[in-house]
Amino acid sequence: MTKQQRMSTFSNTMIKHNNYLKLALGVASVMVAGCVTAAEQQFNDALRAANAGNTELLRQYQVSMQNDVLGYYPEYWLLNRNLATQSPNAIISFAQRYPQSAMAEKLAADYVEEKVKIADFAPAQSVLQYVSNPDQAESCAIAQVRAQMGDPLVFAEYKDVWLATNTQPESCMGLGRMMLSSPLMTGQDRQQRVWVQLRAGQAGQAIATAQSIGINLSLAQLNQIQANPLNYLWSAPKASNVDHAYLIFAMGRLADSDLDTAIASVQRAAQGTPQDVQRALYRAVGYIGGTTVMKNNFKADVIKYLDASYGLPFSAEEAEIYARQAIRFSNWEALIRAIDVMSPTQRQEDRWQYWLARASEQRGDSKSKRSAQEIYKRLAQGDDYHNLLAKERVGEAPKLPLSTEPTQSDVIRLSQDIHFNRAFALRSVGAADSYVNREWNWAVRQAYLKHDDGLLLAAAKRATDMGWYDRAIYAADRTVKKHNYNYRFATPHKNLVVNHSYSAGIDPAWAYGLMRQESRFNTGARSHVGAGGLMQIMPETAKLVARNMGEAYNPAALSDPNTNLRYGTFYLSMIHQQLSQNAVLATAGYNAGPNRARRWQPEQQSLAADQYTESIPLLETRDYVKHVMTNATHYGVLLGQGAKPISQRMTPIPMRIINP
Repeated sequence: MTKQQRMSTFSNTMIKHNNYLKLALGVASVMVAGCVTAAEQQFNDALRAANAGNTELLRQYQVSMQNDVLGYYPEYWLLNRNLATQSPNAIISFAQRYPQSAMAEKLAADYVEEKVKIADFAPAQSVLQYVSNPDQAESCAIAQVRAQMGDPLVFAEYKDVWLATNTQPESCMGLGRMMLSSPLMTGQDRQQRVWVQLRAGQAGQAIATAQSIGINLSLAQLNQIQANPLNYLWSAPKASNVDHAYLIFAMGRLADSDLDTAIASVQRAAQGTPQDVQRALYRAVGYIGGTTVMKNNFKADVIKYLDASYGLPFSAEEAEIYARQAIRFSNWEALIRAIDVMSPTQRQEDRWQYWLARASEQRGDSKSKRSAQEIYKRLAQGDDYHNLLAKERVGEAPKLPLSTEPTQSDVIRLSQDIHFNRAFALRSVGAADSYVNREWNWAVRQAYLKHDDGLLLAAAKRATDMGWYDRAIYAADRTVKKHNYNYRFATPHKNLVVNHSYSAGIDPAWAYGLMRQESRFNTGARSHVGAGGLMQIMPETAKLVARNMGEAYNPAALSDPNTNLRYGTFYLSMIHQQLSQNAVLATAGYNAGPNRARRWQPEQQSLAADQYTESIPLLETRDYVKHVMTNATHYGVLLGQGAKPISQRMTPIPMRIINP
């Protein structure tokens, strides 16, 4: 070996030694001082080279960054170019050299998707084992590969895709087409699919499905029915399977365009048809009535026709629609029936267990009441929304356990954890949130899967100390046995929040609960619709608040925590006053707009707040209200207000006053 070669070997050894030393001492401690390594500083330059397609420069960065905590990115970007043309061995090699890493997972998942797009299934099969956390599109692509390779169980696992009529990823639509050509799908499966597609007005898909069971539908006839469904229903023939299909299509189109007329017409349309066709007609009216509340408001007849359709299999979505409509109208027996038709997995979710208990305790017999109490006691062990509701049902007050701090050993392990170090390093070099959050969320997932509460608490503490509250909350939320509610329910800007809340006449625990859900205390947060800051205030809302406060509006001021909190608490107080001083209504109004929240109020009599919340027709707002009320309950304890039950924040929803 020459002297030059020996020096080169020594230099490389020292580089590796220094890199390991850096990890042992903790990358984050270097970052706190505002320093990053030279290799880390190259990340953004390498990313620009990747975006420009400069593969030669990327290869140079691959060499210069190879021993760095972010060193796998240049190779990832190189492999990600023309991903479908890569060999599976290249993807597997990357995954094995960077095991259980965020970008290895993403590369493998994207590779499977790309291969499925071009129907090249065999190379994707060997990569499947490296995808452990697929999203919906990736999951459907994986299912296609499994089906193509002869897995007999895959189609049974994806019945929700088979019966879905909403917009889906292309990989899920492809899976549906693959299922259609499979002999494993029964005649009943196919009939259910064609009826669901006809009800939804999906003429092309329905024609293809119907052909698989020997029913030949005419697109011209479907188009003619679509133009005037009521006219067709008055004189529709009912003798054959084809006639029945057209009848279901017409009823679905009528319910979608004129629900009241459909409700008035469905019994006559059902006369003279087989029982399962009658149920399909009733299901069309009940389902569409339950999914068009935004347009048609709540209608009690929807429950009547969902009940009448009982006996026809329910999809997961149909069962939930059935349950929520029953909850809205306090039809407890219908709710029990709706939960009974859910899959075992769906039925065991906390929300449906809670509602099963709510319905069961309405029955007069002691056995049902005991069963309800047993469910409540089981649910009361947790601290999420339905757990807090259940606690109150068994007379328990919400309480926060003693906060556990990470040990010194936990802190050291955090400094040595490659996944968290990547996230901290990316944040220190100002990388895009998409990269930073992916690495952080992946690191949290790995710790959670190992039940490593200590590592999660150490990560949450370090992020909190950095003012990185959204990621601190993300980590602290996932501990199982050791908790720290000061990290999980952070209280930044405490003096401002408390003072502005009291000035506006609202509860600071509620303000904190809403803020945690809106922005996770990220002052730079911006929504896709333009809302910004801690309380995610829309520009038009800010203008209104400024005008009411006698101030000139300055868009830049929303980035200032003081102004953002002052405007946000003032606006929350405004809609609180507009909406009967009811916190649940105001929370829904803050998210969806006061007019919508008001429109969802009951018209005949007051409604329990949990029933109102569960029947909110917008999923985003429904979950939003649950989270904010849960947050507020916990913040009340943290702010020294005592262990108030969640019902004190979720008072009954008053009737909507309809102006003449």
